[in-house]
Amino acid sequence: MTRTLLSWPGGRRLKWLVLAAWIGLLIVLQPLAGKLGDVESNDAAAWLPGNAESTEVLELSEKFQPADTSPTVIVYDRPSGITAADEAKARADATHFADGTGVVGEPYGPVRSDDGKALRTVVNVHLGKDGWEGLNAAAKDMRAIARPSAPDGLGVHITGPTGYAADSAESFSSADFKLTLVTLLIVVTILVVTYRSPLLWLLPMISAGMSLVISQAIVYLLAKNAGLTVNAQTAMILTVLVLGAATDYALLLVARYREELRRHEDRHEAMAVALRRAGPAIVASAATVAVSMLVLLLAALNSTKGLGPVCAVGVLVGLLSMMTLLPALLVIFGRWIFWPARPKHGTEPDVTRGLWSRIARLVSGRPRTVWVTTSLVLGAVATLAVTLNADGLQQKDGFRTKPESVVGEEILTRHFPAGSGEPMVVIAEGASAGEVHAALETVPGVTEVAPPQVKDGLAYVEATLGAGADSPAAMKSVTAARETLARLDGAQALVGGSSAVVHDMREASSRDRGLIIPVILAVVFCVLALLLRALVAPLLLIASVVLSFFTALGLAALFFNHVFDFAGADSAFPLWVFVFLVALGVDYNIFLVTRIKEESGRLGTRQGALKGLTSTGGVITAAGLVLAGTFAALATLPLVFIAELGFTVAVGVLLDTMIVRSVLVTALTLDVGRWMWWPHRISRREDPSEDGAVSGMPDSIDSEASASASR
Repeated sequence: MTRTLLSWPGGRRLKWLVLAAWIGLLIVLQPLAGKLGDVESNDAAAWLPGNAESTEVLELSEKFQPADTSPTVIVYDRPSGITAADEAKARADATHFADGTGVVGEPYGPVRSDDGKALRTVVNVHLGKDGWEGLNAAAKDMRAIARPSAPDGLGVHITGPTGYAADSAESFSSADFKLTLVTLLIVVTILVVTYRSPLLWLLPMISAGMSLVISQAIVYLLAKNAGLTVNAQTAMILTVLVLGAATDYALLLVARYREELRRHEDRHEAMAVALRRAGPAIVASAATVAVSMLVLLLAALNSTKGLGPVCAVGVLVGLLSMMTLLPALLVIFGRWIFWPARPKHGTEPDVTRGLWSRIARLVSGRPRTVWVTTSLVLGAVATLAVTLNADGLQQKDGFRTKPESVVGEEILTRHFPAGSGEPMVVIAEGASAGEVHAALETVPGVTEVAPPQVKDGLAYVEATLGAGADSPAAMKSVTAARETLARLDGAQALVGGSSAVVHDMREASSRDRGLIIPVILAVVFCVLALLLRALVAPLLLIASVVLSFFTALGLAALFFNHVFDFAGADSAFPLWVFVFLVALGVDYNIFLVTRIKEESGRLGTRQGALKGLTSTGGVITAAGLVLAGTFAALATLPLVFIAELGFTVAVGVLLDTMIVRSVLVTALTLDVGRWMWWPHRISRREDPSEDGAVSGMPDSIDSEASASASR
């Protein structure tokens, strides 16, 4: 029944209905896709789980200050010393700031630094429904007020949470178009080289483009109506994942369709056979990726939890497009779309020559030596993963350039306590206000404690830290404050503020890694076991992909530390890389191993492995290049986390397609033999090539090619 359904999109009449349905969907959903940016939540506090201590503090703080506010720190500096005119200018600016976009309450300051060389004013801005964009508008207003009339020699910088949010918004606003353009150029280039046709690439790109638009529309509806958390990072990842994964599925389908066009004169029949034979592997691969992504729903961190459904939607819509729209387009245009290399009925490609035939001969000679050597080399590189610093990136290290907010923080740190403008916030029982105030003064790293505010039975206390709000020292201060305040009987003190938000996000990331990674491995194993109806093969495939993951992390650590000079990696980085590499890595192994199993049923496992490699090597490598290229496009962006993710996933995908899948998995299959499929019935069938002879390998492929041609 499933195979029959798969063959429908290329039917003589149904192809037109399929095309009409997709055009109708595009017309209806395209306007919604453009609204995705309207529902993005780019405030770090919105990514926290509801039970985090800092989240509770945010909610209780609404009794004392407006909700959803972001501190803005305006720093004035003059190396020779602040003048009376400078102070007058800063006071006048503060008066005008109060009337600026989104400003709530009265500005605090200007405050003169102890060394007399800087002034600091703090202004709270309401986040509002516009998120980052609203903060960017507020920052622009403040610049317009402060800079034009500044005395000569007086520097003015916008920093703090609002300054960083504004610079991030600027980075993302210019990045969307650039990312899409670079991704499309990479995909089109690879498709043209792969297909050697000036026309054929258009059909996969049209299908992938429609997939992206419809995916964005569905994600928008989920974010608006179902509470899905979407941020600018996940929206960018959706773009590269849909274009990359959908194009991968297209490459596999077109390759099989080209084979069948040589065997069937009727293109509709050829497409039906191609869908029946390639479809199950493509569907299983997409299902594996989608299910792996949905495991992220178990995450405590909302930004990670939201990534799962977003990516699952993108992969499933891409699958639907490539299994319905692309087949319809291919049969509508016919064989001429392959021009100038149109597949002719009754011919067969020569699989006994070329790169993959040579690799097959090399691997088949001494498969155990090949897989052991390959594993040792990859394992050696994987040991470098221990040098990866994934304890979190400070805001100042999150940009590949040095925007105004970073410059402003450096100046602020030179003249004021680094935590100025982003205080630690404590909410406690009102009766314990004095004890809490005194206890906070003893916490290491705290430089100043403001007088408590008491209202409705609760006490609100702010403490300024000497270190930057997201620095390691600030994290230690948060931990120390919680431990100190926990010893106060009846205080029920909760610690929040910017530093606590970062601390709780890192704690949630660590918890998510420990839970989600084992669950994803278990899910992928179950999917592979059901697909292959075997137990040995799934275990070996998962082991190979995990090895590829750690090798990619090792290479990433090497480049981050010694080539790119990054300060570290985000605490969520290892989990995100794991999800993409394991899900997508197993993807390519499914494509290879299902073909090996198909051929093993006729030729035996040994010759089936070699035939599977020579038949799929080119197209799977092209698919890997496409996906690696799309993720590599992320490395062109100015934000360190996105660039690191793109680089590492691209490297991991290339490792998987070039080495792990083509060399390691093939060598393992040859060495393990028919027991690869245990307990499937193929494992009980004597392999005709188990005598260990390797000289017959080329002959068997030659004879298989001859038999195919005669058919």
